[in-house]
Amino acid sequence: MKQLILLFAALFTMLSTSLSAQSTIAEAYDILQLKCASCHSNGSPQAGLDLEGAGTTVSARIQDVYSNIVNVSPSNTFANDQGYKYISPGRPDLSYLFRKINQDFEPTIHFAEGEDNEGGSMPPMTQDQLTEVEKEMIRQWILYGAPANGTVVDPQLIEDYYAGNDLESFPDGPPPAPTAEEGFQIKMGPYFLRPAGQNGDELEYFQKYGLGALLPEDKEVNRVDIKIGPSSHHFIIYDFDSPSFANNVAPGLRTSPYHNGIGLVAAVQESTDLKLPEGTAFSWEENLWLELNSHYINYSSTQVLKAEAYANIYTQPTGTAAQEMRTELIVKDNIFIDNNGNEDTETQIVNFNGGELFVWGLMGHTHQWGTGYKVYTRENGQQGELIYDAGCAGGIPGCASPFFDYQHIPIRYINPFLPVTFNFNNGIMHEAKYVNNGPEPVGFGLTSDDEMMVLVMMYVTDTVGVVFDQTTSLDEIVDPLDEVQVFPNPVTTELNIQLPADIGSVEVTLIDMLGRPIHQVKDWNSSSLSIQRGDWASGMYMYKIEDANGNVRTGKVMLNN
Repeated sequence: MKQLILLFAALFTMLSTSLSAQSTIAEAYDILQLKCASCHSNGSPQAGLDLEGAGTTVSARIQDVYSNIVNVSPSNTFANDQGYKYISPGRPDLSYLFRKINQDFEPTIHFAEGEDNEGGSMPPMTQDQLTEVEKEMIRQWILYGAPANGTVVDPQLIEDYYAGNDLESFPDGPPPAPTAEEGFQIKMGPYFLRPAGQNGDELEYFQKYGLGALLPEDKEVNRVDIKIGPSSHHFIIYDFDSPSFANNVAPGLRTSPYHNGIGLVAAVQESTDLKLPEGTAFSWEENLWLELNSHYINYSSTQVLKAEAYANIYTQPTGTAAQEMRTELIVKDNIFIDNNGNEDTETQIVNFNGGELFVWGLMGHTHQWGTGYKVYTRENGQQGELIYDAGCAGGIPGCASPFFDYQHIPIRYINPFLPVTFNFNNGIMHEAKYVNNGPEPVGFGLTSDDEMMVLVMMYVTDTVGVVFDQTTSLDEIVDPLDEVQVFPNPVTTELNIQLPADIGSVEVTLIDMLGRPIHQVKDWNSSSLSIQRGDWASGMYMYKIEDANGNVRTGKVMLNN
């Protein structure tokens, strides 16, 4: 009996290993056989779509189905006119097969049901429907580029999420999209992160994203409203200089960046509504290809995180704006931060031969060891005026008590624009400071365990036709809660909150990663507040501070043992 038990255990282990190693396309194929092949068999495929496949082996049938659906135009006239494929690698929204099985699963996909549109949903309602896990497995296969082989999705991770072990980036659902007259919405994700402490609790992905029918003609973009979840480290939008560069990049989520022939549009560390000054706009050409970059960290020790990012793009006819807004990503990647606990200062002079430019926006970026970020003008080969201080509210230099929070580095908007001449002796200089108390030295890298020194600069080449508010400078419009200081971070025993002296009454709430309030202080009228940690578990928490005028400041704090 003991030998039989051992033999059964060995066979079970072999079977489990085999199942866990099953390719993702095989997972998708099994789902299609279970729920779709009765109508789309090899012998009598409905609408000419064979989802069973021909061949004497399962592997052969899988590859035959792959050739039937991936990058293949559907027979449905409406879907074909929209540019859909049965499976469009990387794009579930453009995949007719996914749209048919979607129903209400992906709320941003609006299925045009009807005989003259996309037809009916699949399978027919009289038949067994796909479960959320099955739909997600097919969506994930598509998002990762619909590969013909290999394992790109962990089925257990998906099952754990839909079994109730879920952590949403957007608990209330996706943000509303602009109307068709206003613009359109783009989405990256979802992708799933294991609980913190397990392999894969931090992921950064890149994805090329063709606008296609969303941008059928040249347009100007005057507003980019980016929405990311509280566990997001950043979200960046690039644009390819031409489709030929995009053609060099594989579709779907990938971990490797591609920086040939692309330019920066916008980069943010938290949800940001980027409204360009009147008279300026980004210039986007029809059928533009974007490069999206999303970075999420799962701070929960028990739950699977669903990572998503959205950007609402608002457009206007070409020729409306007098000046084109441009964005420059300035990177110093040859940094080395020793772990000796001493302050390290890194600087870089930016003096390309660009002539006179008019700077509207500045934002620095570091990772966890950053303690400060400043930008100066450079005049006649010498350091000039301090024009950006990330330790001050709104990035405006001169605050009484600078406080640098690398997770909430501000953007400075300058109104009227700042003229800066860029040539051999003139330009700007950016400076970042670091104190590394970690276990090892760090250099430039993409993960939160690495470091960065990156400056985003937004500018125009002329100000003719730009409308400035002559009564109030944007530098004067500062949310009083921007001056709030929350420290230390991470927290071990006590969380301190420093408020502006004249802020008045505020409400402070601490929220866990499930969205549950765990501590609240109402009608607080003092400029300082200390909150004892007590028995709260280690992990990431959100804080929300709201004043009597409805101004809100949110952020993240880590509680360590």
